[in-house]
Amino acid sequence: MSITSEQQDELIRQAQQARARAYAPYSGYAVGAAALAASGREIVLCGDWNIAHREIDLKNWKSNQKNSGFLPEERAWLTGVFDELGWVDVYRRLYPEAGGEAYTWWSNRGQAWAKNVGWRIDYQIATPGVAGSARTASVFKDQRFSDHAPLIVDYDQIL
Repeated sequence: MSITSEQQDELIRQAQQARARAYAPYSGYAVGAAALAASGREIVLCGDWNIAHREIDLKNWKSNQKNSGFLPEERAWLTGVFDELGWVDVYRRLYPEAGGEAYTWWSNRGQAWAKNVGWRIDYQIATPGVAGSARTASVFKDQRFSDHAPLIVDYDQIL
């Protein structure tokens, strides 16, 4: 069975709409993040974002380009959080070229932890003022608590 080019175009359009619906929570987040940033307060959002933003943020980026956590649309969304909404990836501001030492997650399969085959998917994302006060950052790997390691950032801030 063959399909016409119009039918193919319609299938592509429907697939794109389905993908957009799958990422709808991201658009809701953007509204909330914009409101927080507009409040005038300094904010730090911490946690597991489940997205490796750049190639440097995971060991095997080439083989993971079609996997959740490194999909082009996920990475583009995170770029929008930084470039369009003005939030700052605090760790990357301090260490723009850090590779394996920046990983915060490792699969429980194989020897991922032992071989440091990881991903940087845990972030501290901040408004520019507080991000500018960050002095150092590190990933605590001295003890393993789970498949994630804590991202620690020292800020020069008085609360």
